[in-house]
Amino acid sequence: MNEVDVLIIGGGPAGLAAALSAREAGCSNILILEREQELGGILRQCIHPGFGLHIFKEELTGPEYAARYVKRVLESGIPYETDTMVIDITPDRVVTTVSRKDGLRQIRAKSIVLAMGCRERPRGALGIPGSRCAGIFSAGTAQRFVNLEGELPGKRIVILGSGDIGLIMARRLTFAGAKVLAAVELMPYSSGLTRNVVQCLNDYDIPLMLSHTVTEIRGKDRLEAVVISEVDGRLKPIPGTERVIECDTLLLSVGLIPENELSKAAGVELDGVTGGPVVNDRLGTNVAGIFACGNVLHVHDLVDNVSEESERAGRYAAEFALGHRDSDAERMIAVRDGAGVRGLVPQLVSLESLRNGESVNLMFRPANVYQNAFLVLESDGQPVKRFRRLILTPGEMQTIKLDASMFGNQLPQKTISVSVEM
Repeated sequence: MNEVDVLIIGGGPAGLAAALSAREAGCSNILILEREQELGGILRQCIHPGFGLHIFKEELTGPEYAARYVKRVLESGIPYETDTMVIDITPDRVVTTVSRKDGLRQIRAKSIVLAMGCRERPRGALGIPGSRCAGIFSAGTAQRFVNLEGELPGKRIVILGSGDIGLIMARRLTFAGAKVLAAVELMPYSSGLTRNVVQCLNDYDIPLMLSHTVTEIRGKDRLEAVVISEVDGRLKPIPGTERVIECDTLLLSVGLIPENELSKAAGVELDGVTGGPVVNDRLGTNVAGIFACGNVLHVHDLVDNVSEESERAGRYAAEFALGHRDSDAERMIAVRDGAGVRGLVPQLVSLESLRNGESVNLMFRPANVYQNAFLVLESDGQPVKRFRRLILTPGEMQTIKLDASMFGNQLPQKTISVSVEM
């Protein structure tokens, strides 16, 4: 059985950043495992600009951003294996892999960083009535067809959902010569970044139909039309509002799900809101020596934030492997969602971290759209600090940088929470 100090599962932006950080923390025995044939992850098919503004202070495409990290990994001499699928992780950190080169084998790791990313929610999860005709794709699949394989999925396209991938594909397909007829969103607000709504829909006169959904798919061999209906306050279709849109392609951009089948196998506790692992401020899970970062932990808006978070995960994983710190011996404070807040990460903060002057980034999404609101930080049920926000929307992640100075002379003992106050 092969043995490594830090094993990174996933060779996308999260895994690459974690590996580099682990090396910088003094760990030499590192291995990256990636199931695709190349390093870089989903960024390889994200040819649009907008990456790297925070990390590199310049605007890059996805492949350019990934290439910079791949280059650093190669220059650092960090071993990696592509075309290698991880099929199991045990609680004592024994990882089973399969590949064409080595067949079935096992690797024992002192620490593991989960960086598997996320997947798109499929049609089966939506329950849309209609036939199983051709022409229905997830937005990410269409992105791969167009950007990596040079194939156009269709010519008259409707997009269900307003996630960032769907918005970006509306613009990309327009560039490729297709006609994007509408983006249809169930909620009364977009689930993507405002800049993508403006740059990918508004700039190309593509309508965004809020509080609408697809209620029927029509077509035998190939998609011929979809039926769009308005929804009420309970998100139920309103009879009499049906509208038929003739199209040959339907793209689904209806949410991302963290890839946590391996996490479950290892006994990692998952959060019911984020879908990712429950972690402490050092990104450690309830299973000693297993850490999580990137979109497998919670879905991020910006890859720059993924890289920053993953650098911390790699450093903490290296420290654990080298025996420098054991978070299990520390007293943990529970972090809880307050009113108007969903998916606070991390879910636990070490009291020792606060005492030592370490800062912690609390990340979360608002539960609704709020204007001229306050984010209220509470310690053991008592408000300690308020942050003014002109606009809050579920499509844009919020961050509060937590440190001991916010709590005055009394550090929290049991709970920390964040809520929205109007």
